[in-house]
Amino acid sequence: MFERSFASLIRKEIIGLDTQVPLMNNGFTKYVNFDNAASTPAFKVSYYKVKKFLHWYSNVHRGAGFKSQIATKIYDDVHNIVANFIGADKDKNTTIFVKNTTEAINKLSYSLNLSDGDIVITTLMEHHSNILPWRNKAKVIYLQLNENGRLDLTDLKSKLEKYGKRVKLVAICGASNVTGYINPIHKIARVVHNYNSQLLVDAAQLIPHRPIDIKSNNNPEHIDYLAFSAHKMYAPFGTGVLVGPKDTFLQQGPDYSGGGTIKAVTLDDTIWANLPDKEEAGTPNIIGAVALGATIKFLEKIGFKKIVKHENKLLNYTLDQLQQLEEVKLYGAMKTGNAKKQVGVIPFNITSIPHSLVAAILANEAGIGVRNGCFCAHPYIHYLLGLTDKEINQSKKALAQEDYSQKPGLVRISFGSYNTTKEIDHLINTLQKIIKRQQSGFDLTKNYEFDSTSGEYMPKKDFNYDHFFKL
Repeated sequence: MFERSFASLIRKEIIGLDTQVPLMNNGFTKYVNFDNAASTPAFKVSYYKVKKFLHWYSNVHRGAGFKSQIATKIYDDVHNIVANFIGADKDKNTTIFVKNTTEAINKLSYSLNLSDGDIVITTLMEHHSNILPWRNKAKVIYLQLNENGRLDLTDLKSKLEKYGKRVKLVAICGASNVTGYINPIHKIARVVHNYNSQLLVDAAQLIPHRPIDIKSNNNPEHIDYLAFSAHKMYAPFGTGVLVGPKDTFLQQGPDYSGGGTIKAVTLDDTIWANLPDKEEAGTPNIIGAVALGATIKFLEKIGFKKIVKHENKLLNYTLDQLQQLEEVKLYGAMKTGNAKKQVGVIPFNITSIPHSLVAAILANEAGIGVRNGCFCAHPYIHYLLGLTDKEINQSKKALAQEDYSQKPGLVRISFGSYNTTKEIDHLINTLQKIIKRQQSGFDLTKNYEFDSTSGEYMPKKDFNYDHFFKL
């Protein structure tokens, strides 16, 4: 009863759930989206707010016109809405709007004044966006994982003790985009602060599924820096957020300079603007801010307690169904049925069937959208698959030569608050059909062409995409 009432409430607020997509058999079906970890669909409330705001659309700050005054007020208000949403102390912290989580982490990497002797501790389970920005700024040390792919917190303490004051930052994800594992961010914060370092949490995968309170700056469990994207929380209009201490960003000039970042400029010097303006160069994404603000208000109205209850039900229901399919291989703690402390993300493979082929069949023969590959988390995928150094090097050499034929990877299901058990049943039934056809000797590749330069199986049927959407 709860699922029907909650899901029906949420589904009424999602754009595109009734969209019909074409299939290989010339039929059509309602699209099922299990690719929410990449991007969620939009809430209607965000769309309507944006549509209404467009009548008042103008540039922000220093505009005397009435529309500019409204745009400025709304844009500034959303900064406060975001800060309140995550419990940030607005006197001590700044909320900076960027394009996405990737840009947020890169911005922070330039703002910390790191040097070759400094150390950033991160993990094997990170998205590339929380690994690559640190590599050319400091020495990067990786935390060990246990056999299920979860963080080894004992190793964190060990490395903090070993490297001491050289550790300038510990950078971890709030939840993995591969396994959905939720990291104990406040427990980690306490440990990190005990060693006089700081903590960044990449909250891109956590914030649509769990409430986040970064806590007061003097709290031992305070999250020093938080980064996330609106497009993963039902507001896909291109806004990202970085929250952190004002002192960090007042130490130097912005990483991007230009319009909006200054108080005064002469031919000889510059006086930088106050925060967050100094860090938001040029005309900002005002539309994205409006959408994010509307989404946050709606999420607060729904309440995360209901979201968590519903998504946990979907997660456990799906795992129970997948575990009954002998040919399906699950990874990490999920292979034993343990779905505790994770958001709704499940990676899997089907024995002897390439992950890209499984994804193609789900999409083109059942209208189910999933994601396959390495999910911008290559080291973590290598770890979960148990690849040897030799296998990793062979794969790396092939990819460098544009040969994706042996690219390792998984199939990923990821839930949103609007998904239902009925959609999961459709997924499971389709997987059963795929397995049965393989066991009967049917050539699953019959209707597909493999593109070795992308590693994807493309349908031989030519879909006319312009028929569905064209600029």
